[in-house]
Amino acid sequence: MTYCLGILSPEGLVLASDSRSNAGVDQVARVCKLSLLTVPGERVIAILGAGNLATTQSVVGQLHQAQGGGVVGQDVNIAPTMFDIATMVGDKLRAVIARDGSYVERYGDATASFIVGGQIRGGPHRLFEIYSAGNFVEAFPRYNFLQIGETKYGKPILDRALGSDSPLDEAAKLALLSFDATIRSNLSVGLPIDILRYRADSFSTADLATLDEDNAYWSALRDGYSDGLSALIDSLPAPPPHWGPDAAPRDYQENAVA
Repeated sequence: MTYCLGILSPEGLVLASDSRSNAGVDQVARVCKLSLLTVPGERVIAILGAGNLATTQSVVGQLHQAQGGGVVGQDVNIAPTMFDIATMVGDKLRAVIARDGSYVERYGDATASFIVGGQIRGGPHRLFEIYSAGNFVEAFPRYNFLQIGETKYGKPILDRALGSDSPLDEAAKLALLSFDATIRSNLSVGLPIDILRYRADSFSTADLATLDEDNAYWSALRDGYSDGLSALIDSLPAPPPHWGPDAAPRDYQENAVA
């Protein structure tokens, strides 16, 4: 299992993935799941993959091989929009599953999913989630984050704190707290975290980082959040000694023993 997250901010994109890959309790590895296909000054495309590792690596590998080849529908360097990039990823995913799926199914699940985000000069920064069937949805201001993999533990803080107008730095901070919640609750998601904070119209991947347990910011963020939650819980009122008649169960009957 893995966890990948993309956030659409008015200021840009945050794209992050964990690095744990496991095929059983005794086959655990660290694998980078964030791939970049860029043309300096013209386009930045980030692809995050979850699911069958062989499938995701095959899809991304074929896209890298075709990059710069000039074939329409295959070469990300000449795709006119991010929508076309998402279509290409979905098409590659379908082709890989069609080729390998029947061979893999006797051993496990061959499917995968992707988050694709980026910007092509002349267009806006955009964010997509590609499903295992190859179709996809796009993020927009009212629904501005997309998750794949182990999503449930990291979703509540995003639902509660991430807004459509959240600045890029705030979105990056919430993304990391979402990963902290997931790592605490699920052993199949683990450090390091690869995170790209892409500022719109910069066409730069300079703000790409890999955070592990020794990273000072990561440690300060998760410790501060944990301490803050504990302090908040301590500040909340305790339950009253008696709930009162309005809180009594409507259908409860006490069975007294004489």
